[in-house]
Amino acid sequence: MATQAKRRRSTSSTRASASSGAGRLRGARSFQVAGPVRGSDPDLDPVAGFLSWCRQVGLELSPKVTVSRQGTVAGYGMVALESVQPGELLFAVPRAALLSQHTCSIGGLLERERGALQSQSGWVPLLLALLHELQTPASLWSPYFALWPELGRLEHPMFWPEEERRQLLQGTGVPEAVEKDLANISSEYYSIVLPFMEAHPDLFSPRVRSLDLYRQLVALVMAYSFQEPLEEEDDEKEPNSPLMVPAADILNHLANHNANLEYSPNCLRMVATQPIPKGHEIFNTYGQMANWQLIHMYGFAEPYPDNTDDTADIQMVTVREAALQGTKVEAERLLLLERWDFLCKLEMVGEEGAFVIGREEVLTEEELTTTLKVLCMSAEEFREFKDQDGWGDNEREEDSLTIKNIPKLKASWRQLLRDSVLLTLQTYATDLKSEQDLLSNKEVYTKLSWREQQALQVRFGQKMILNQLLELTS
Repeated sequence: MATQAKRRRSTSSTRASASSGAGRLRGARSFQVAGPVRGSDPDLDPVAGFLSWCRQVGLELSPKVTVSRQGTVAGYGMVALESVQPGELLFAVPRAALLSQHTCSIGGLLERERGALQSQSGWVPLLLALLHELQTPASLWSPYFALWPELGRLEHPMFWPEEERRQLLQGTGVPEAVEKDLANISSEYYSIVLPFMEAHPDLFSPRVRSLDLYRQLVALVMAYSFQEPLEEEDDEKEPNSPLMVPAADILNHLANHNANLEYSPNCLRMVATQPIPKGHEIFNTYGQMANWQLIHMYGFAEPYPDNTDDTADIQMVTVREAALQGTKVEAERLLLLERWDFLCKLEMVGEEGAFVIGREEVLTEEELTTTLKVLCMSAEEFREFKDQDGWGDNEREEDSLTIKNIPKLKASWRQLLRDSVLLTLQTYATDLKSEQDLLSNKEVYTKLSWREQQALQVRFGQKMILNQLLELTS
């Protein structure tokens, strides 16, 4: 039975980095390292060439859909030529047409050297496969590469000037995530990738031995690749390696998507999940992702209020800071730090963690509930709680940390949460009213650059969630 392809909604206490991706990036023209595939017409329209290639490799495209730039939200996309009903097959990609470390022309070498290519990201084998195939004129996937965006024009924040990135995205968490990505990419390239390419000069020409190109391909994999989910009984295993799925990565993203990718033993199938009227674009989902994740991994954000999966983060150390503000003497401060250390022992908090708040739910409910409870309980209650190693009293219904239940929380909990929100709002360079003014003035908004518009949507969505918390805790 086919397994539906889904990205798990991130409820972890740490921000994501360049370590997993699925989906489609806003694209421009193609990037070419080598000439056209042998036997192809260099003047052939990229879409016509790709559709011809699809037929050659057995990639079945429904006659009800087409690949186009017309009628799409960004770059290439897929549009319905006729009305499509839920459950209808849009296209099927045979596994032989997938581009991965196993299917590429140097798959045997990559498998033999697997131990030497291990990395934090887990992407090195696929990236080496792409570096090799891109420079090979006769690569099986050349017509597929022709639909890729121009790598020099990717809009991920990692390619923005550092000053612009910090100015536009201060407080969102994106600049910090990008800094970690850039450091990891550089380390991975110089310690693993470049030595491997230099050891195989017959397979990697000097023109692809470039940190800039490698960084661009990381961004492309972050935006375009898919990761086949493990079966439930295999949850303890290492995640599957990322792979490129021609046709599937053409679909743009929408939280309220109308298609979904399913995995089966012989092929990957894109199936309609909603009625799609003639002329409408077909959207996949890259997962339940907040706008800060979308701009970080894909280079765009959904306009407010379209992204129903948007979230705002309250850094865990910010809650600690807010709690410390309430201490009056050194003994109180030391007791609070003892409580924090105990929460760390319980793995409820960490120095780099964040509490994740959605529009209608607290995604890190257990962590935030426990933190508020421990930091606000009396000294006697804490001693008892600590003696029981955190397995104390039963949860009261009024202590359940759902959005609608926040006004019912104990006053001390609400105050600590409110103080934490206020500190979080101080990390932004602008306030909510100035953002509202920009968004409500269409003439001014349209004059903003693309990056300014996307960053504004990220900031505004987060601040709306945080300000909702202020209202609930007042």
